[in-house]
Parts: sequence; C-alpha cells; structure tokens
Amino acid sequence: MPKMDAFPDRPEMAAASRGADPDQPMDGEADPTTASMEQALFWAKVYSEILAMEEKVLARVHELMAVQTATVRREVELTNVPVIASQVERFRQRHEHWDSKVRELQLLDD
Repeated sequence: MPKMDAFPDRPEMAAASRGADPDQPMDGEADPTTASMEQALFWAKVYSEILAMEEKVLARVHELMAVQTATVRREVELTNVPVIASQVERFRQRHEHWDSKVRELQLLDD
C-alpha cells in the first residue's frame, strides 16, 4: 500500500490509502506489544465507535444509491463504495486486534 507521502498533492488519495491499510495505526495509538489493559480498552472502544460510524455511512450510501439512476449507482459502486468498504474493513480489523489484546491481558490477570 502506498504511503501517504506518495501523494503530496492529492490528499484524497493519501486518505484512501491510509483508510485501506489495516496495519495503519491511528495517530497516537498505543504500541500493542507493550499496551496496558487501560490502553487496550481505550483503543478497542475507539475502533468500535469508528467502526459503527463507518458501517452507518456505508448503509446510508446504499440507501441513497437505491433511488439513483443506474449510471449514478454504477459510478458510486466504482468510487465511493470501495473506499468506504475498505475503511470499514480496516476499522473492523483494528477493533478485533485490540479486542484480542484485551482478552490476552485478561488471561494474564487471571
């Protein structure tokens, strides 16, 4: 996946690239190898909230597409939907990662 600096004059391309990379942590995200339970819970919650929002965005796009012409639907399917879907998947994977870290830390505490 190209890095953000690969698109210095195209912020939308940099955002799409960042949004699609499941290995891309958020700014300030804790290091999962050294994260405390508090940090793991925080990041699991953050990703849960973002995931819920992105899923609503995708659902709304699909609702709006339903009342558009075939030409408009096709263009949205080719442009907007893949970007949003890749963001949903990134946030789902990051959430699962932190949720797994919470479970791991819980086992260590038991």
